[in-house]
Amino acid sequence: MSDTPFGFGLPPEEPENGDEGKKKDPAGGGQGSGNPFGANPFGFGGLPGMGGQGGADNPFAAMFGSLNPNDLGAAFQQLGQMLSYEGGPVNWDMAKQIARQVVAQGTPDGTKDASVGPAEKAAVEEAVRLADLWLDGVTSLPSGASTAVAWSRAEWVEATLPAWQQLVDPVAERVGAAMGDVLPEEMQAMAGPLIGMMRSMGGAMFGQQIGQAVGALAGEVVGSTDVGLPLGPAGRAALLPLNIEAFGKDLGVPSDEVRLYLALREAAHQRLFAHVPWLRAHLFGAVEGYARGIKVDTSKLEEAVGQLDPTHPEQLQEALQQGMFQPQDTPEQKAALARLETALALVEGWVDAVVHEAAKSRLTSADALRETLRRRRASGGPAEQTFATLIGLELRPRRLRDAARLWASLTDARGVDGRDGLWEHPDMLPTATDLDDPDGFVHREHLDFSELDKMLGEAAQGRTEDEGDDKK
Repeated sequence: MSDTPFGFGLPPEEPENGDEGKKKDPAGGGQGSGNPFGANPFGFGGLPGMGGQGGADNPFAAMFGSLNPNDLGAAFQQLGQMLSYEGGPVNWDMAKQIARQVVAQGTPDGTKDASVGPAEKAAVEEAVRLADLWLDGVTSLPSGASTAVAWSRAEWVEATLPAWQQLVDPVAERVGAAMGDVLPEEMQAMAGPLIGMMRSMGGAMFGQQIGQAVGALAGEVVGSTDVGLPLGPAGRAALLPLNIEAFGKDLGVPSDEVRLYLALREAAHQRLFAHVPWLRAHLFGAVEGYARGIKVDTSKLEEAVGQLDPTHPEQLQEALQQGMFQPQDTPEQKAALARLETALALVEGWVDAVVHEAAKSRLTSADALRETLRRRRASGGPAEQTFATLIGLELRPRRLRDAARLWASLTDARGVDGRDGLWEHPDMLPTATDLDDPDGFVHREHLDFSELDKMLGEAAQGRTEDEGDDKK
């Protein structure tokens, strides 16, 4: 997370090719830096009684004397935008701005973002085309990708923000409401403007934190479905060549095999989300259902709000960074979490199983790549852990291996059509209990829905004939 509260630093100049822009001050603070507020938020250190120096005669000169007019104007413009924000619980304009700043700065290993060239685009398109061809033989679900695209990190940020908004807004809404609730009841009637300002600040702080996390995640992901959710536009299989190169750097596997294996995973996800129409709403609904049961730790919030003053607005931000969410220990909340974890495991387990079936006889490194991806999903990266802190939820398939074994066993017992037919309705899918006893689920007698439909149709036809006889 950034040490600069609320993202008040001026954005680096960002060239079109995605490389890092030139910064006015690499240290990010100090006099005359690119951050007009310096190390002390709002630059209030020069005011009398606030530990500054030289502020007794002319405090405004002490505060702003070292700034040029352009920096000062930009600083007040950004401050005004933050305090005047009247949108939803998260300032998503700020989130996008911060995310793009993080992307422009590059990843910790020194890799800078760059526009995708024609050769990389062609390689991604060919990999997705071949992946779809291989998947045709191992699943009854047809291709779900109408197009294949190669994204830069900045393009991934732009394309996935709408999905993050759907995921994060329910939790942020609870925090925004809590920020007003922590005030004493007798003060709330008189504190309307203050509550409004606090919620504007809360929206800005969430925007700052989400932007940081999305920007960091953009440096790690290799496609649009890495977290098991469809984050990109429907029907668009997307890969990030720069991140794929970094992912495969130390694996000792040919780069074309790494690209093709990741294309298989992306294309498999696309098939599932395209041809199981209820699945996207089911997953996002499970996240929202879990969020409704989250309890905000008001003691942390009260402490931060109680100590809030113009010189330390970062206290509220730090409370967000440390996490303020406590899942309620209720049957409803436990059930919501179980539904979400099971759904994520079933999605990732199905993808794992069908991709392995498609790749094992064609790619010499299939087993090694499979294990690498499994461990990567099980551990989660720094950015994913940041989201867990922010929204109180880890988007991680804890039982991926159990689910993959179950789907593989279903393939052996019922065939590809029988396995994929379970996606027709959520009630047909294995449950968390079934993951404990996969053999029991695989060999359990299952309803023949075609026979049931035939019986219902005959019954309906019989009623129609009886009604016709009555009218005669």
